Amino acid sequence: MTDPLTKFRGEARRLDRTDPLSRFRRRFFTPPGTIYLDGNSLGLLSRDSGAALRRIVRSWKTLGIRGWLEGDPPWFDLAERLGARCAPLVGAGPGEVVMTGTTTMNIHALVHTFYRPDGRRTKIVADRLDFPTDIYALKSILKLRGLDPAEHLVLAGSGDGLTLDEREIARLFDETTALVFLPSVLYRSGQLLDMEFLTARAHEKGIPIGFDCSHSAGAVPHELSRWGVDFAVWCSYKYLNGGPGATAFLYVNRKHHAKEPALAGWFGSAKEKQFDMSLDFEPAPDAGRWQISSPSILSAAPLIGSLGIFEEAGPAAVRAKSLGMTGFLMEMADALLAQAPWGFSIGTPREDDRRGGHVALIHPEALRIAEALRARGVIPDFRPPDIVRIAPVALYNTYTELWALVRELREIAGSKAYERFPAERKAVS
Repeated sequence: MTDPLTKFRGEARRLDRTDPLSRFRRRFFTPPGTIYLDGNSLGLLSRDSGAALRRIVRSWKTLGIRGWLEGDPPWFDLAERLGARCAPLVGAGPGEVVMTGTTTMNIHALVHTFYRPDGRRTKIVADRLDFPTDIYALKSILKLRGLDPAEHLVLAGSGDGLTLDEREIARLFDETTALVFLPSVLYRSGQLLDMEFLTARAHEKGIPIGFDCSHSAGAVPHELSRWGVDFAVWCSYKYLNGGPGATAFLYVNRKHHAKEPALAGWFGSAKEKQFDMSLDFEPAPDAGRWQISSPSILSAAPLIGSLGIFEEAGPAAVRAKSLGMTGFLMEMADALLAQAPWGFSIGTPREDDRRGGHVALIHPEALRIAEALRARGVIPDFRPPDIVRIAPVALYNTYTELWALVRELREIAGSKAYERFPAERKAVS
């Protein structure tokens, strides 16, 4: 009789043999001797991105300042061109996406633009499970307006500490709400929020709404324009594989392209006017007007290569495999990790339409288990207090790697091998 672990290994091998995206794996560099499952924190370097970076450096080396117009590719409109290439991943139209800045800076730029307190409408609705930088930004924006975050920042609660109920969030939208800003995917549990529903409910009350899509862009296709989302931001170093600190993206719905950016800078100028050096700001006619500073060309270069891979693979195929991998991992966790002595549970929604690109495995010794995995060459990450996050990336991970992860977790938790590791968190977890 075949034991469950062996049965799942056979299933993993079958799924890998029939994987339509398997050809992309060889295009990425995996740290030697590892199974890398931390793509929701930092995606891997592709050969395509490495080549693009070398081309940019070569342009700088051989052309100097002429690279702005003569580089391979030219640098001057790189932000707009990469924005246009990223737009299909989030369901945006022409001119609605631009590559610029960092996620937190873009939050400041767009929230300052769309948050217009008036009379009783002063409150921002966010949530208690959001990534901290979003809340830090919202609180500082309120303080700059002379408003107390304790009164004017409304944080939707959670019944289980892992997920949110969109209906409960929508009940917070009222005549005192000036803005809604929420994540697309919760960074700890991996819950995918119903962005279409939340946008519709906000607009029924005349409230603009924005989303931080950092934990979904590149793993979950969106339809931002069709849904009528007002604005969004996302980083590019997770599923988009842009590299550490890579330049971020922002989206502004075309219906708002006449708005004046609250934080203006010269790279938001109309391209044909930028070098007129006028002291009167003449903004770009689209989302490009929310650029502030000159783009970091070296930090943007890897995206030239990685976005090319997404164009080849297609967002629908990437999403299909991502769902297949996270579903397979949860199936194995239920069968092989939930019972004593292992004691894992799953904090991620089971439904496909409520799940992002990673799985949250819950265990009271999650911190030490994550360290034990790293010592064995399996790279997850840890989020306090008790979550091991596993992000199988469709472009470079395999089902067999997920099976190997579960085998290691059974041994680590079953033998309590994690007890050899300290219970103190490192500076980066």
